[in-house]
Amino acid sequence: MVAKYRVVGINFDHMHIGDNLRMAFEHPACEIVGVCDETPSRMKDAIAQFSLPQDRVFTDVAACMEAADPDLILLCPATAAHGDWTERLAPYGKPILMEKPFAASLEEADRMVAACQRHGAKLAINWPMVWYPSHRTAKRLVDEGTIGRVLEVHYYDGNRGPLWHTADKIERTADEVEREKPSSWFYQRSAGGGSLLDYLGYGVTLGTWFLGGAKPIEVVAMADRPDGLEVDEHSVTIARYAFGLSKFETRWGTFTDPWTHQPQPKCGFVLVGTDGTISSFDKEATIRVQTADHPEGREVAVDSLETPHQNPVQYLIDCLERDVPVEGPLSPELSRIGQQIVDTAVRSAEEGRVLPLMG
Repeated sequence: MVAKYRVVGINFDHMHIGDNLRMAFEHPACEIVGVCDETPSRMKDAIAQFSLPQDRVFTDVAACMEAADPDLILLCPATAAHGDWTERLAPYGKPILMEKPFAASLEEADRMVAACQRHGAKLAINWPMVWYPSHRTAKRLVDEGTIGRVLEVHYYDGNRGPLWHTADKIERTADEVEREKPSSWFYQRSAGGGSLLDYLGYGVTLGTWFLGGAKPIEVVAMADRPDGLEVDEHSVTIARYAFGLSKFETRWGTFTDPWTHQPQPKCGFVLVGTDGTISSFDKEATIRVQTADHPEGREVAVDSLETPHQNPVQYLIDCLERDVPVEGPLSPELSRIGQQIVDTAVRSAEEGRVLPLMG
């Protein structure tokens, strides 16, 4: 089969570039026609894993775009560079899949949307948790009215830290982690580092999805920054809606990574509705549901996800094929609500007070 979609992976700041390239590599309608990063060594694993010839490896973005002529751009820059990279590539008019979070600020997110609208480029923001079968099953049950109207979202998530793993969740050693902390963008405030910016967007964006697009009225947050670090490794955010409170907690430093062994507290979501509750934890094979018929709770097997709802590349290719808008958490519209909450939480943590929702 001749590939219909030519795909490039640009900027290897975030280790998820390897995961997203693998999704394109495994998609029958896609071909990886280029990878680009100003530091060649960061591309070596992808070059080897996907057997890329040297004429598909670039260190200059303009040269990559001209030679590869892609139909889809996978982007994984540092959080605070999302706006600059989107503005740099939007003029080519090609669809962009930006790895989470949306941006480091609401102003930057709006710049991204404006640039893509100006040049007719479709924009999607990938939140990997969207593709966890547990959370998609929870959303299906919510949409079916199983627990009535959702009133509360309780979220706790994170991992041992962003340097403990590479693409495909390959583990690293404690010595490697400590050696890289001083130079890693994940630990630099100016680059958009910290657990709050890394994980709060997940919670509030998927939380908004579960809540049917509802926006909070006000937000308060607290973040802990260990001595010697520029950024936080733990944050707690409370959002007040017209119908009640929800809370969102982020943590770098969990006892174990949730994709190997769930830590305690478990990583994931607990949803409280007018007629029941759902607990949906990352990577688990069942979710737990309470309803009037089963007040004791019951385990429900997670759905088996089918194409094109197994990963973001499948989903975005399907949107392009059918010429339909990006919807749900990957859409700029819903992700913008999440960014509003994140921005307000960041300001609240800095100022130590409750703030009305920004933006």
